[in-house]
Amino acid sequence: MYFIRLACLGILFTHSKASYPGPDYEKLPFNTIFPGPWDSNIRAPSNKSQILPVKIFNFEGAVSGAEAVLQDAERASGVSWLISPGGLITFEFAENIGGRVCFEVDDLKNDPFLILSYSESPFFAGRECDATGDRQARDLPLSFSIKRTGVNCVAPGYIRGAFKYLTVYMSTDDTPTEGGYWHDGHSAPQIQVVKSPPWYSRIGQKFLGSKSLKNETGEPAVSISAVWVNCTAFPSQPNGRAYTGYFDSSSSLLNRIWYSGAWTLQLSTLNPNEGGSLIDFNRNFDHNNAPQGAWYSNYTVASGTAVTTDGAKRDRMVWPGDMTIAVPGIAVSTYDMLAIRNALDVIYNNQYGDGSMPYAGPPMGAFGEFSDTYHLHTLIGTYYYVLYSGDLDWLIGRWAAYTRALGVSIGKVDEFNLLHVSSGSDWNRWGMTGHNVEASAILYEVLKNSIQLALWIDKNETSTRGEAWSATRERLQNGISTLYCPANGMYSDNKGRRSCTGPEKVLPQDGNSWVLMSRAFTSQDHANHVSSNLRQRWNKFGAPAVEFPNVMSPFASSFELLGHLGAGNPDAAVELMELMWGYMLDGPGMTNSTTIEGYRVDGYVHYPAYWAAARNSHAHGWSSGPTAALMQGVLGIELTSPLGATWKIEPKLTKWLSYAKGGFATRLGKFEVAVELMKSLRTGRRAEMINVAVPSNTSGTILWGEEAVFVTKVHTSTIGARHRFWRFVDSETATETEGEGSDQVNIWTSDMEGEWIRDEEWVKPRVEERLAGVVDWDLLEEGYLLAGQKFIGPLPPP
Repeated sequence: MYFIRLACLGILFTHSKASYPGPDYEKLPFNTIFPGPWDSNIRAPSNKSQILPVKIFNFEGAVSGAEAVLQDAERASGVSWLISPGGLITFEFAENIGGRVCFEVDDLKNDPFLILSYSESPFFAGRECDATGDRQARDLPLSFSIKRTGVNCVAPGYIRGAFKYLTVYMSTDDTPTEGGYWHDGHSAPQIQVVKSPPWYSRIGQKFLGSKSLKNETGEPAVSISAVWVNCTAFPSQPNGRAYTGYFDSSSSLLNRIWYSGAWTLQLSTLNPNEGGSLIDFNRNFDHNNAPQGAWYSNYTVASGTAVTTDGAKRDRMVWPGDMTIAVPGIAVSTYDMLAIRNALDVIYNNQYGDGSMPYAGPPMGAFGEFSDTYHLHTLIGTYYYVLYSGDLDWLIGRWAAYTRALGVSIGKVDEFNLLHVSSGSDWNRWGMTGHNVEASAILYEVLKNSIQLALWIDKNETSTRGEAWSATRERLQNGISTLYCPANGMYSDNKGRRSCTGPEKVLPQDGNSWVLMSRAFTSQDHANHVSSNLRQRWNKFGAPAVEFPNVMSPFASSFELLGHLGAGNPDAAVELMELMWGYMLDGPGMTNSTTIEGYRVDGYVHYPAYWAAARNSHAHGWSSGPTAALMQGVLGIELTSPLGATWKIEPKLTKWLSYAKGGFATRLGKFEVAVELMKSLRTGRRAEMINVAVPSNTSGTILWGEEAVFVTKVHTSTIGARHRFWRFVDSETATETEGEGSDQVNIWTSDMEGEWIRDEEWVKPRVEERLAGVVDWDLLEEGYLLAGQKFIGPLPPP
């Protein structure tokens, strides 16, 4: 073993011509790129066309043999599930899933129909669905006639985007007394029924199998030998388990969190023709006559074959605000960049005449809906798409539209050196007005990205209205500094009523997080104070968003994760992941598999943006922050040019982990980092070890502690494809017996790794106990009124 001064070391990370070429996002791989034991954490099914329930959650009345249709049942047993009037059964799936429900019918009599109800949360599993709309507390269950033996599937328009619980029951008489609505083309099987036209015409029902026999006497019944779901999400992936990235660590909880984010993003990626759950808003354009409380998924929200959306159950449309979190999360897990490009295209294609970007994609955009922050999130999504995909041709084609949009935001930076927002719309938070810190910090980040984008495509115009983008950044940084409240060690929401001295003073989670993650702060002391004070506000269930009373927002908290990393406090980031996202997996009413849109400060699964708790989305892409943050923060892999032709690696194991490893691939190949605490068998000393692998013909810098390895292109044969470094983490002084040529740096490469073993004596620090949040019920009611103003366009009468 030999010690080295790292600042002087040049190393080649150039592999042979036979090195891994990297995945093509136009044709994603069928097999996972990093196979290993961590694959057990992947939530995607092995066969997405036939997902079976795993247990019976509840049953009532006239049902028997339902265990025969479960995943682990013996198929050759010959036992079928029999259901007749009054019978009800609720099936539970292993994960939150989505798709079309199908039944294999063995026998039927007397024109039976089943009533189907769906729920993501166990709290809302039963005769009524959870909710996609906001006109009533619950969606209507679906009445579905069983016409034939053989396979009976609901039509494509009745894809339910996310559910973990499927309730199937049969009415006690011939009429749908449960308040449901009929599947298109189906009707109640009795003379007294008044026929009505189908409530939408795009969806048709197809049946397989032979005709049933009519029996005019007796009650209806159905014998079913199989129930399954055909999942239509993530259409770009031929195999949903073929991940292009992975993460593994000493924390099994953190591992589950990473994969839950990836699975959430997969479920939220759709066939563009299967979107649009805002059925009342859709009526402005498709003129549907659906009854109040009905639901469907047949609105076209983008072009192409796949598109990433906000959520799996709702709203199933493109919301640019999600892109800052979702795009890098997709890039490091499944590399479905095509779905991202289609989402960006639909926003650019609907850009307003003045250069503003729409608040969201179709069906929105026709009424001038706009948000200053979501406008900027589109530009951030553009940067991340180009960074990970390397699609410079696409950027060149969009550059004029991009710079027009950038000019809209720059034009709102006034004499106070802050962005003066013109729209109150954001992520449902309160008080988006005036000279806002969040919007100003986002623009500060966008300007940095814009300078990089211009460089990558050799564009010289890096100014707007005669002012260089770098100069606008400096002005914004100066303006943001005026919002710092020394007495609180945080930034205020704006210069007006919500300022440091204003009557409605607010120190927002989103704005303070954005100052940190964009590094818009002017002193490290300020950054340290903000990070520390954000942490002090945590409760038992995570980080509250004080700018939106009563709310725990995984969206704003995803920004907080990145903010702690930007402030140089990765310990706080990992601690918050385990606290908040751990609760989001294992807390009461959660899915144990996907990330929820939001919840109350007391931990209940009600997101106060909506008056009905059942409307909450339990698979929302904006809540998947840890999936990208763990790659960037713990493993420290940062691409600094398209596809990672240049990069920076700065691993931070944190006090919460004894090892972490993972990586992802772009078209250039694999980026992989492992960090581990080790112990010497010979001396008993403790060290930290890192392994790094990068694609051929790339270059970058490794930052580790206070030292740096400057990596250049030299000869492969000198070192090899993978590179390992060590450093002591105990307080002892190096001795001559511990290495030849030792020096004060105590970082070395080694060919004696056999003497080092994993440090099994490491003990995870004790987690701080925190109190639950307390709901302010008056403000909760006030929030419902504000949330109702989110959509600017006219809503048709119910």
